[in-house]
Amino acid sequence: MSKKHPIISVTGSSGAGTSTIKNTFDQIFRREKITSVSIEGDAFHRYDRAAMKAELARRTEAGDHTFSHFSIEANELERLEQVFRQYGQTGTGQTRHYVHDDREAEKYGTPPGHFTEWKDFPADSDVLFYEGLHGAVKSDGIDIAGQADLKIGVVPVINLEWIQKIHRDKASRGYSTEAVTDVILRRMHAYVHVICPQFTETDINFQRVPVVDTSNPFVARWIPTADESLVVIRFKNPRGIDFPYLASMIQGSWMTRANSIVVPGPKLDLAMQLILTPMILRMVSESKRA
Repeated sequence: MSKKHPIISVTGSSGAGTSTIKNTFDQIFRREKITSVSIEGDAFHRYDRAAMKAELARRTEAGDHTFSHFSIEANELERLEQVFRQYGQTGTGQTRHYVHDDREAEKYGTPPGHFTEWKDFPADSDVLFYEGLHGAVKSDGIDIAGQADLKIGVVPVINLEWIQKIHRDKASRGYSTEAVTDVILRRMHAYVHVICPQFTETDINFQRVPVVDTSNPFVARWIPTADESLVVIRFKNPRGIDFPYLASMIQGSWMTRANSIVVPGPKLDLAMQLILTPMILRMVSESKRA
């Protein structure tokens, strides 16, 4: 970690809502006139779409039914750690983009399913922002968590996460429920051993909990809305967190533990603005003094 070049890492599994939270960070950066550079987690996948399909088939044929984008070996996490370390030391680094669809292909000039070329970060940024699957990994000789200054976990309860993935993949990718279920089953080993342990390393977790029946996520007809959800916010170190202020500013919120507060689903953006803005301003202020 480096006071001079701070790093914010948002980690969560696919469909968890990390992209929505990125929009909140973008609002804070814009409002507070903070210059950020961004890293997308899928930029550090080891394989493009065709290569991943071939590797998956090879491993399945060899009897490995647990390989997925969640897996450590499916990603260049050593390089991601090095980028974090380099940015923390010098404020420089490189990233690229994974092109998902035709719209992004037009934007980046690269066919869908491929990576763009590696490019240097713009100069003179205030903060590095990462959003993806592996922003707080600490295992197998890799310590990405140790390089980040503020680590945020985005963690819907698992049935809600599955509902979100099933609906998204069926709507945007044309998958059947059975096909998405196969993906979920293949990811479970890495979910338990790679994704979940990261939420012990994070400084703050935002966990969305539905208050409607999600007992069987594989037959749910719609995704629970924000109005049908609560968000549990857990602080690893609650020292310095003004819980009475948060409770007074966020209508309908209450504390459940000494380090946790619950807010209504529609108040997530407000809660993030109130909690994260002073933290980010403090990090940037300290970096400028350094």
